[in-house]
Amino acid sequence: MSTPNEPAKPSASAGSAAASLSQVTIATPAEHDGDEPSEDTISSRGRKAKRAKEAKDAKQQERDNDGIGPTGRPYREIPDPPPLDRHGPALVMAMCNQKGGVGKTTSTINLGAALAECGRRVLLVDFDPQGALSVGLGIQPHELDQTVYNVIMERSVSITDVIRKTRVDGVDLLPSNIDLSAAEVQLVAEVGREHTLLRVLRPVMNDYDYVLVDCQPSLGLLTVNALTAADGVIIPLECEFFSLRGVALLIDTIEKVQERLNPKLDITGILATMYDPRTLHSKEVMARVVEAFGDTVFDTVINRTVRFPETTVAGEPITTWAPKSAGAAAYRALAREVIAR
Repeated sequence: MSTPNEPAKPSASAGSAAASLSQVTIATPAEHDGDEPSEDTISSRGRKAKRAKEAKDAKQQERDNDGIGPTGRPYREIPDPPPLDRHGPALVMAMCNQKGGVGKTTSTINLGAALAECGRRVLLVDFDPQGALSVGLGIQPHELDQTVYNVIMERSVSITDVIRKTRVDGVDLLPSNIDLSAAEVQLVAEVGREHTLLRVLRPVMNDYDYVLVDCQPSLGLLTVNALTAADGVIIPLECEFFSLRGVALLIDTIEKVQERLNPKLDITGILATMYDPRTLHSKEVMARVVEAFGDTVFDTVINRTVRFPETTVAGEPITTWAPKSAGAAAYRALAREVIAR
């Protein structure tokens, strides 16, 4: 792969709780975007906080205008994504980090939606028994009769029987639920167990341009399956010290898969997530990541924002829930970088 420098079955109570999630209502984007409280309702303290934020935003904009991003490097020139006259064969990208809560699922959903905006056909694979990716796209896992587990363990079930359309044009989903947790044990006795996901994906590779696999937060057999099937790995890395410490173990696993199972596997990029430009800690972690991984770190950085929890409840990507937000812009920029690599 080139770099951008080159042209390049649950209890009834659980089910009731999951079902009630769909009844939750939250404010629409229109009730947020552009609505400013009047001066009469803003306290003096609130006005000071607003002015301070505006000053900080102005400084950041000044840095951006100078071409320096949060990584501390100049932004690299990313060409416009070329139009496609046909689809496939797909590039498989594993979204992987053994630490939970770093933004793997959020990034899988929103990167997939941003790639679709660029004219790419995308298949999202929920390869985590928790089924968070499916929930994030408005599908309740406990209501599914067939999931990726059935495709893996039952030869009579075809992947095309299980793939579902999503609310986003150009994005399909191979869903998951808690049944997948049994696969980790059952696959141990299978011949060629590490290649099971690759075998499952082959029939539809020519229908998509990208397959994004949302891995579970572990380095077990399911994650090894995802790495064996993948052309590249995207590592979401929370800008926090403990997240940084765990990356070495992940890199070691990737190298073992490269040597023994999948020589073509490469690290597509490190994606800094949950970045807070107001804290020195985030900036220090960012500097350490760039120092360690260099150009492998994406220029795009995903900042902390309340928008992402909102999108989970809404069951939509941020690109459709809040299309003018900074989070949506960031994932569109990430999609351009991924295509360029």
